[in-house]
Amino acid sequence: MGEADYIEMLRQVIVGHSKPENVVLLEIEPEKQNTRIDFWGTAKYLGIKVLCLSKLKREGRDLYYLDDSGQKIGIERIYNRIIFDELDRRSDLPREWDMLSEVNAEWVGHPNWFFRISKYTLPFLNSNFVPETLFLNEIKSIPNDLENWVLKPLFFLRPGVKININRQDVESVNDPENFILQRKVNYKAAIETLNPAEPSKCEIRMMMLWEKNWEKPKLVNNLVRMSKGEMVGVRYNMGKDWVGSSVAFLNQMFNVANA
Repeated sequence: MGEADYIEMLRQVIVGHSKPENVVLLEIEPEKQNTRIDFWGTAKYLGIKVLCLSKLKREGRDLYYLDDSGQKIGIERIYNRIIFDELDRRSDLPREWDMLSEVNAEWVGHPNWFFRISKYTLPFLNSNFVPETLFLNEIKSIPNDLENWVLKPLFFLRPGVKININRQDVESVNDPENFILQRKVNYKAAIETLNPAEPSKCEIRMMMLWEKNWEKPKLVNNLVRMSKGEMVGVRYNMGKDWVGSSVAFLNQMFNVANA
């Protein structure tokens, strides 16, 4: 798949049959997010509006925003990028729509998908390529080797992932049905960087699109996340170099390996 084909497929899934100005990428103060470059890139290639939830207006079941000239622009499709635990902490953020009431707009990937295709599925996957994962409320006894496990909330609005845990961390969970224990994956720091004393670790995420009339999702891209911290993510890599996101050219890698 070439660049043009990829962008056209992205347009098909996100914009659909609407005009780009009637489609919004919804976030909380998008200009302050660490991933804002992704928002502006999406806006550039698809022509859609990047919008803070506080700027979204509502009249009955209709949603709209005001353009630069003050004209009302109706919203037909919402590409949601809001993380709900962040929204829950922002009681100061004015909003005319609670994101739960039904409106005359279509979700591009309903927020509930995150909960359906997420950590909740892991205990049901039995594979050499999936770390052993247990629902905390179903374990018969706490593992003796907790240094090899991580404690994760199933959903947002909970404390974050704990990677160095002890028995007290596990026993103090008041609602174990909302947590999992997962075997720790130790990333190998195998990527040499310009700082030879500190090589980088990485994970490769396969990126898929799934239009509602497709039988199954389609693999269209990948995202390489590089880290020198204890975990992958911006907060664990502050002050470090050669970290962040990139892309893997898998065909070239395979060709070199087979040469």
